[in-house]
This record gives sequence, C-alpha cells and structure tokens, in this order.
Amino acid sequence: MKVIAFFGSPRIDGNTELLLHEAVKAIEEQGHGVRTFKLNYLRIKPCQDCGGCDKTGKCIINDDMNEIYDAIREADRIILASPIFFFGMSAQTKAMVDRCQSFWCEKYLLKQTIPEGPYGRKGLLLLVGGMKREVGIQCGDATAKAFFRTVSVSSHEVLGVLEVDAKGAILEHPTALKNAYEAGRRLVLS
Repeated sequence: MKVIAFFGSPRIDGNTELLLHEAVKAIEEQGHGVRTFKLNYLRIKPCQDCGGCDKTGKCIINDDMNEIYDAIREADRIILASPIFFFGMSAQTKAMVDRCQSFWCEKYLLKQTIPEGPYGRKGLLLLVGGMKREVGIQCGDATAKAFFRTVSVSSHEVLGVLEVDAKGAILEHPTALKNAYEAGRRLVLS
C-alpha cells in the first residue's frame, strides 16, 4: 500500500507536524512506508488559471509539482496536514491543492479518472488551529473534500484540533496525539 502525506505547515516541529508524526507512526507500525512532502521546502508556483491543462489534463508549469502529480497517481492513501490560518489551510497546502486543477480537468473535462487501485483510495485530513470555533475545520474540510474527490479519494476522515496555538501546545492536549495515531491506524485498514 502506497501512502503519501503532505505537510503544509511552515513551522518545523510544531503542532501540525507532531500530529502528523503520530499518524505516520501508526501507519509505519502496520508495515507501510509513508512518503512525506514538506510543502514549505518545495518549489510550487501557484496555479495561473491559464487553461493550459484544459485539453490535456497536464499542468504546463514545470516545478516540484511534477513529482507530486506522480505520487498522487500512485497513492492508495493520502494525508493532508495543515494548520488553520484565517479559517483555511495554509498557503503552502492550498497552493498544492490549487495546482491539482489539472486533475480536475482530467477527470471532469476529459472523463479520465485516476484508477482506484487494489486497495481503493482513502484520505485523512489533519487540521490544527488556535481558534475556538469549528468554522476553520469546516472551511479546511470543504477544500480538502474537493481535492480528495478530484483525485479519486471517495472518502476521508477529518481530525481537527482547536484551541492549540503556541508551538508544542498540542503535547498538552488530552487526546489529540492519541486520536491522530488511531486515525493513522484506521487509514491503512483495508
């Protein structure tokens, strides 16, 4: 089973990364490797809405997304991990998601979907935010749902952790790390 993760926080060893680490640990303990893309360190130009992918389903921008496109096509499980900034995913995460417009064109204009593969395709969304209201989780999930459905992930689980802001504060949360571990374990159950 091929598992990929997109780490969308600019903060190293912060709350989002700690949450993702627990999910990945559970997956690796089940015997699966996880390839993690640290989006803040990749060269990903924002979507230019140029129409270059309309007829081919292929983005015409040549950057680190080329590697991500291949990984998404081959993945059985996809994890998106992002902090919530202003009720949405981080810019790093959103730029990657927006560049998947080429998959949207491929699926909806050209009627060519990514095959489900032998294990089917499932997703996991990990979101962390300092706010008290659920709206940040809901907005992040709306974007993630559009992304996941576009890349033939028909179902995904959402783990949102609120009222966690300072670096490392998630370590004091009573259930967040345990919940992430369990979500990771569930992700790779067939």
